[in-house]
Amino acid sequence: MKDILDAIQSPDATPADFAALPLPESYRAVTVHKDETEMFAGLATRDKDPRKSIHLDRVPVPELGPGEALVAVMASSVNYNSVWTSIFEPLPTFGFLERYGRLSELAARHDLPYHIIGSDLAGVVLRTGPGVHAWHPGDEVVAHCLSVELESSDGHNDTMLDPEQRIWGFETNFGGLAELALVKSNQLMPKPDHLSWEEAAAPGLVNSTAYRQLVSRNGAGMKQGDNVLIWGASGGLGSYATQFALAGGATPICVVSSDRKAEICRAMGAEAVIDRTAEGYRFWKDEDHQDPREWKRFGKRIRELTGGEDVDIVFEHPGRETFGASVYVTRKGGTVVTCASTSGYRHEYDNRYLWMSLKRIIGSHFANYREAWEANRLIAKGKIHPTLSKVYPLHETGQAAHDVHRNAHQGKVGVLCLAPEEGLGVRDAEKRARHIDAINRFRNV
Repeated sequence: MKDILDAIQSPDATPADFAALPLPESYRAVTVHKDETEMFAGLATRDKDPRKSIHLDRVPVPELGPGEALVAVMASSVNYNSVWTSIFEPLPTFGFLERYGRLSELAARHDLPYHIIGSDLAGVVLRTGPGVHAWHPGDEVVAHCLSVELESSDGHNDTMLDPEQRIWGFETNFGGLAELALVKSNQLMPKPDHLSWEEAAAPGLVNSTAYRQLVSRNGAGMKQGDNVLIWGASGGLGSYATQFALAGGATPICVVSSDRKAEICRAMGAEAVIDRTAEGYRFWKDEDHQDPREWKRFGKRIRELTGGEDVDIVFEHPGRETFGASVYVTRKGGTVVTCASTSGYRHEYDNRYLWMSLKRIIGSHFANYREAWEANRLIAKGKIHPTLSKVYPLHETGQAAHDVHRNAHQGKVGVLCLAPEEGLGVRDAEKRARHIDAINRFRNV
């Protein structure tokens, strides 16, 4: 690994130098183990501790197949899917790997007794398989997490509809929380040249997800002037949705859970902010019954902030805890666009407010390659910025996942993989200087 790192850090290394580098037989990777999937049996979700289930193992380098690339990972980040993987909810990911392994001889590589997790990376291409022409050894890249086969016609209008669509590092193996990663070549995108490795790795999954969910015509199709209610507006997903709303001429109504998080939203440029903890909203009376009076109080507060208007779009991802309120406060003919469901998958709402007011619910899941490319392009142009707040070394990934699980973080939590320290990998210092305050915004609050 030292030779690989030396080449990446050398200003004189050529594509030929990278192609000639010998590959190691093994590498360090963050894993969960198949024989430990019952370790949290009987515990409540919040009591399941990723620090106990996440391991740092040395694993063999996988075989490189057609249409694939092997990437030296300089940095990665923690998404909520890594939390789900680490606490084996809603079910262990080894079922995904087993099903994928039955698809083909090549896919069988993924069915292992350990799962290398992680759905983000920034790094350098080391090898490409047969049929790869757009990427070469030495290319500095980030990866989006959509893995598709595209042998069915279903995915050729929108690759997210491919029957074999999977999320890399969650429903496939060889993810980004490791020193090396195996990806399909059509997951690769250019690394934004004004960002460090850890900054470039942070947007990937959440930035692309927010783009499709809010901006794309496959999602809410946000337009100028829209009022957009954004739950968790300073978090991993919400912080990008807030930026997209502001950049697109919409008005974000940012819902957060603390004064500190409210200040982050204001620092991004949002003016309408609701601290749901300080204002005491309780949308559920108990485990089985919601409180419509709280929906109405919440709707009244939104109209106070918007000059009497209801919201055109609700950016939904908490799920069960908030969904009834989301449907209620959306304007007549408006849209609730939903993913993730971090507070629970069983959503309940009063259908009278949907049906009789002609509202729409749209399910949104990650993004296709084009949407991910456009979202990354906005990062590269300095229109949207990373929301990185804290960075851990690879051996402390368990603690990073614990932070995300307990919502003890702002924005995104990064992980250094091969990068020996933060701040490396910047190629355009002049562009970086123009955006440095925005780049560091989540670190400074």
